[in-house]
Amino acid sequence: MAPVRIPCAAGRRPGRVRARGRGRGRGRDRGSTAIEYLGFLPVLILIGLAGIQLGLIAYTAQQAGTAARAAARTAAQEDVSGSYAQVGRASMTGWVAERSQISPPAGGDAVTVTVTVKIPDILLGMLGDRTVEKSATMPRD
Repeated sequence: MAPVRIPCAAGRRPGRVRARGRGRGRGRDRGSTAIEYLGFLPVLILIGLAGIQLGLIAYTAQQAGTAARAAARTAAQEDVSGSYAQVGRASMTGWVAERSQISPPAGGDAVTVTVTVKIPDILLGMLGDRTVEKSATMPRD
């Protein structure tokens, strides 16, 4: 009895397998990954800047709250009530204090001070002129 021959696909010899990615078509794909990364880079930069912007918003809000509490505590004391704005600004970081407005104290038995701070915009005007406002109330001494 004669051995049975099974024909191979596309006329190839049995036992010989070509590796993918090698051969004639490889030269055309060279550098395509680098171009894909370059196309995605602006998206990554925008996401990074948005994360930094969110951090600045949270930091500015925290600083405004600290200034409001310090200013209200000072305004509630009768002997130093005139220096509430100086104390409020001194309790903030310098660049945040430059962007702040501290309202005069209001109230009778309790003093309320409101601090408004302009948020720095690093997203090239996409945020607009936004502010954060915090207020604190302290009982009068």
